Amino acid sequence: MNDSFTFASIPEILTWKNQPAESTRATQGQLSITTGPQTDWFIDPAGKHVKDNAPIALFAPPDSTFRLQAKVTVEFAATYDAGTLFVYAHDALWAKLCFEFSPQQQPMIVSVVTRGVSDDCNSVPIEGHSVYLRMYRQSDVLAFHYSLDSQYWHFVRFFSLGIVEQLRVGFSTQSPMGQGCRAVFSEIRYTASAVSDLRNGE
Repeated sequence: MNDSFTFASIPEILTWKNQPAESTRATQGQLSITTGPQTDWFIDPAGKHVKDNAPIALFAPPDSTFRLQAKVTVEFAATYDAGTLFVYAHDALWAKLCFEFSPQQQPMIVSVVTRGVSDDCNSVPIEGHSVYLRMYRQSDVLAFHYSLDSQYWHFVRFFSLGIVEQLRVGFSTQSPMGQGCRAVFSEIRYTASAVSDLRNGE
């Protein structure tokens, strides 16, 4: 499998950090990522375990202000299976917005911000196997949102990873407790434009 590839709606080359079990790119603008068993990105704040083996397709945004969004469809099978948007600086400094299968066996919006250890936060349950996820960056601050229709965006998290010159972003699939998971990222859009109000649904 090639280490790098291009995608029509992404302005830069994507490269793999950890190879997926399988990945396909469809002509209609879809990226499919299948991960293997026991794969995740998480640094347990209790110090019990560290995982950094889930595949991520990453690119370096050319703009200091941008939005990256996608419709994420996940073939849930096991607890914590997820498709994610990922923000990566280095192995101990990163964040992810997840569409994840909860221990209650329900799809859910989950965010994780890692600065040495991971700060894990469950948000809201979602009906069905698809949702829109969006990350937003303006200078050194970031925000996560989700949407049911790609029009009205619900606020999830506002945070910073500090001053990061080599920030990369992209797409990942995880299966921490399962035997593998497939997520499809469609309607992918990268836009170099500002959000006027992070909490008003724009």
